[in-house]
Amino acid sequence: MKQVVIQTSQSIQSAQIYQPSINQHTQPHAHTKTPAQMSLQTLVQRVLLENERYYRKQSQDCRYAYELFRRALVERNEAAWEHVYTLYYTLVKYWIRRTSAFAHTGESPETFIPEVFARFWRAVPAEKFDTFPSLASLFNYLQRCAASVIIDSTRSTAGIELLPEEAIPEDHTAQDSPEEIAMNHIDGNTLWGCVNAQLRNEVERIIIHGSFLLGMKPGDIYQQWPHLFTNVHEVYGIKRNILERLSRNRELRRLFA
Repeated sequence: MKQVVIQTSQSIQSAQIYQPSINQHTQPHAHTKTPAQMSLQTLVQRVLLENERYYRKQSQDCRYAYELFRRALVERNEAAWEHVYTLYYTLVKYWIRRTSAFAHTGESPETFIPEVFARFWRAVPAEKFDTFPSLASLFNYLQRCAASVIIDSTRSTAGIELLPEEAIPEDHTAQDSPEEIAMNHIDGNTLWGCVNAQLRNEVERIIIHGSFLLGMKPGDIYQQWPHLFTNVHEVYGIKRNILERLSRNRELRRLFA
């Protein structure tokens, strides 16, 4: 995989905080080629055009960007991957800055961008691409890769603050147990020092960090680490047991009060 760090001003302007709309499958005009029929150069030009339409608050067609990702990840087309890297470099940089744990790294966001894309590339082989049915789902996962890279870089730091609410993916549903609500609002430095001391193994750390630092649901955790769990119900059960155990801890009970 080739890492591309040179960006054109046109690409950066087009990549600024772009988020896809819900309209994933706008019908093309009869005389236009489908995204799969386009040359790479034409496809990229259309992606840029659709991005501009988004900035102008106009309806845009996400199929072109989705096809670009497909060529990069399914066909392992290096040229397509270079365009993905360049077009969405600034978006990934934005997500890194919004990850609250980033403040603990002492590094510039540019330091982590290559690893974010590399992790995304490794995590989405050709056979798994169909599990991402839309551009929004691809962006959601790329954003999680950005967050996980930052979390991993600060894993040895004593205190890590929780992600701000706006950094949690849009499809994340709010937890409603008292323990979960408390964990989402207590000061991060104090909370994580206590919580990390109570976690018994790496599986428990993955579940708690994934749930409260990355905003992942049990189904997301199972999908990301299927080799660790029999099924998604096991993730739910372990998470419930951890929260029950933590709720009995005296120091944490004092914080929750």
